[in-house]
Amino acid sequence: MRVLVIEDDRNGAETVRRTLVAEGWVVDVEDNGEDGLFAASTDTYDVLIVDIMMPRLNGYEVVRELRKKQVWTPVLMLTAKDGDYDQVDAFEFGADDYLIKPFSVAVLVARLRALVRRGAPQRPVTLGAGDLSLDPGAHRVWRGDTEIDLTPREFAMLEFMMRNKGTVISKAEILRSVWDSNYHGDENVVEVYAGYLRRRIDAPFGRAALQTVRGVGYRLAADGGSSV
Repeated sequence: MRVLVIEDDRNGAETVRRTLVAEGWVVDVEDNGEDGLFAASTDTYDVLIVDIMMPRLNGYEVVRELRKKQVWTPVLMLTAKDGDYDQVDAFEFGADDYLIKPFSVAVLVARLRALVRRGAPQRPVTLGAGDLSLDPGAHRVWRGDTEIDLTPREFAMLEFMMRNKGTVISKAEILRSVWDSNYHGDENVVEVYAGYLRRRIDAPFGRAALQTVRGVGYRLAADGGSSV
């Protein structure tokens, strides 16, 4: 099996390399995100190990760009961070698994073997609501032919709404699905992000896709929103 390690900590990368070579795997190492992205885009690997904090391009950017290029090689992200939101962001950008430093090399090998057995996922189905389209795997959104840039949280909220288009969804449901079970802040954060989304997917196009249902929640129009 062939593995690419993208990690700027040379000691850490060498430890991982030696461990995997001992398992009989072929291992390449890149010490920055830009070179790692090029290698992962132009060569064939069974699995990628990507650190988050790196020079030139961070791990999130590397994975996002790979998915935009339709490179579906499984990705295990490594990081010293342990916050829930870091893990959520990793998955939203397209990672397949996540391991916090320091970690057991036995666990690392087991996780990699599981990813390789699972194999590269097929290209996800693009979600649509009228002329509004969202590609979960490539982390891209379009209104007609115009691509729209969204933050990870905006993207996650829009994806959830599009998977439930035409249905009224409460703030509580959105919080549980887009944030996490440990979030105990003000549920009005949903209103804030609804406003952000409207400014990105509706206002520039004269549409009204994201609708407020007073006293209940929000609904994404199945037809992508009528003109306003």
